[in-house]
Amino acid sequence: MILVTGATGLVGGNLIWHLLQKNDRVTAIHRTSSSLEPLRAIFSSYTSTPDEFLNKIDWIVADVLNENSIRKAMHGISIVYHCAAVVSLGDKADILLDTNVIGTRNVVHASLENKISKLCFVSSIAACGSAFVNEPIYENSFWTDSPDHSLYSRSKYYSEQEVWKGIKAGLKAVIVNPGVILGVSGTDSGSSQLFSLVQKGLLFYTQGGSGYVDVQDVVSVMIRLTESDISGERFILVGENCSNKDILSWMADGFGKRRPFILVGKTVLLFVGFFAEVLGKFFHFYPVFDRKIARTAVAREYYSSRKIEKTLGFKFISIEDCIHKICYFRLQNNE
Repeated sequence: MILVTGATGLVGGNLIWHLLQKNDRVTAIHRTSSSLEPLRAIFSSYTSTPDEFLNKIDWIVADVLNENSIRKAMHGISIVYHCAAVVSLGDKADILLDTNVIGTRNVVHASLENKISKLCFVSSIAACGSAFVNEPIYENSFWTDSPDHSLYSRSKYYSEQEVWKGIKAGLKAVIVNPGVILGVSGTDSGSSQLFSLVQKGLLFYTQGGSGYVDVQDVVSVMIRLTESDISGERFILVGENCSNKDILSWMADGFGKRRPFILVGKTVLLFVGFFAEVLGKFFHFYPVFDRKIARTAVAREYYSSRKIEKTLGFKFISIEDCIHKICYFRLQNNE
């Protein structure tokens, strides 16, 4: 039997859809406060009868931060896909570290205790190391545990360390490090929030760029790796390395909007970040934008997916095509 954590999220929801194309039923956990509507929206991007497939999910109320509930949820389970995580650059330390690190530790411990056959953990390129000059970032690029990394980056790196500990203890597991994941999520957070901004009309863009990947590629690789004999390996999943301007322009094209043409430089962003930090300290709130996020917005990193391409002979979906399909779905569904 298969268990999915983070089942109502972008990766988890799309993963369950693909798993249900090969399995009669899938078990998934959700918290009592979780809404299943995002999952219905995700399924609606694949079929006109989403409820038919929603009824094939066996739900268990559990929380990755409650080790006892996770341990019980894994009874009779053979395969675990751990997708649950807080994906944010602006959340408080306790939210990120608890969910991403302690939650992963609990999943690993429960997997070992229940003698799970295979665990697939969804990490991030944010947990990868730094590149040498004029070189892309690879799976074995050196990581420096520096405060210069965002809190999210450190939380995903620490989460991976929990999985590696499990592997050393005998757990069979694989780790995937996706780039910025694009897909239908049924929410207005993460990359979906960017689509919403462009759909309303976004004239500004920043320098820099990152690695991007279609969510369908992410879940396809996850399933293939988990069904294989591969264990104790991590794989970067990046379809293309794109500039921020290209991503926003393709979104604008998909919505029939004007492409962004006003460049916001690093100096302006750092000033806004500093001002937000000052206001946060004065009025006692945590700013959603600060100087670290400003630096991230103008950074340009290049990532190599050569390892997964060679291992599985995998070919990624074009990012421009991916974006246009998402825009078309949103327009058709008035999102």
